[in-house]
Amino acid sequence: MSEALERAEEHEVAPAREPSEGAEQRPRPEDDVDMPFLAHLNELRRRLMRALMAVVPGVGVAWVFKEKILDVLLQPLVEAYAMLHLGKPAIHFSAPTDMFVVYLKNSLIVGILLASPWMFWQLWGFIAPGLYRRERRLAVPFVLASTLCFVGGGWFGYVVVFPLAFETFLSFSGPLPSQLISAVPMLMIKEYMSFATRMLLAFGTVFEIPVVVSFLAAAHIVNWRQLMTFSRWWIAIASVIAAILTPPDVVSQLMMLVPLVVLYFIAVGVAYVLGERPTKAEYAARRAARHGTED
Repeated sequence: MSEALERAEEHEVAPAREPSEGAEQRPRPEDDVDMPFLAHLNELRRRLMRALMAVVPGVGVAWVFKEKILDVLLQPLVEAYAMLHLGKPAIHFSAPTDMFVVYLKNSLIVGILLASPWMFWQLWGFIAPGLYRRERRLAVPFVLASTLCFVGGGWFGYVVVFPLAFETFLSFSGPLPSQLISAVPMLMIKEYMSFATRMLLAFGTVFEIPVVVSFLAAAHIVNWRQLMTFSRWWIAIASVIAAILTPPDVVSQLMMLVPLVVLYFIAVGVAYVLGERPTKAEYAARRAARHGTED
């Protein structure tokens, strides 16, 4: 009798068997640890501080070449003056501190560009703990693609948009129909640099759309069918974004709207390539079900 009771007790307290290697388990992030809200804020603050630490040396390097950077940013304006035969361009400033502020802002923007790979890496480090191992393998492609798209967006704005925009805007100068007075451009350095840097950053930001959408597709959060369904709404959203980020003229808005739409559909194509493919068993089951329906 005592032996039977002991066996019953052993059976009650026996630990549950661990699932066999072949058993299917629910996947979860390997470092999935519950963190309180304040811990997430501390982690975000730490990542932001690391990102800003990389901006400081980038600003120092850019400050050394501040005159050359300004020359590069003014080059599209010089080319527009030459195309319209407006003579030698001149840039003006009204306050003694204007040039210093312009050099400082340009150095800050270039410093952010130089530090952008490290900043994207810190962003990835903040979101990576909540991802699966398969998704973490996207770290290097994510950082490279984010950097290339951001720089590529700025390059597109500088090479394609700026010459066309400046030529369009400056074409309204010259003698008025009465021939008694002429409209002569008097460009101020602060207004010009504010416009140029805002446009460059805007194009760099919107060119990140394929990276974001592709990452969501690679993480299987969305698929290409959902993105295609959402495309009609995206065209409306892109129109609003282009109207907000660009000056109130049709040319600038179209120059941003078209890349926004094209980049979105490129991301849909990437999502199609990255989408999950059915296994052989699933393909055979679908085929059998299709044949059964036809019979």
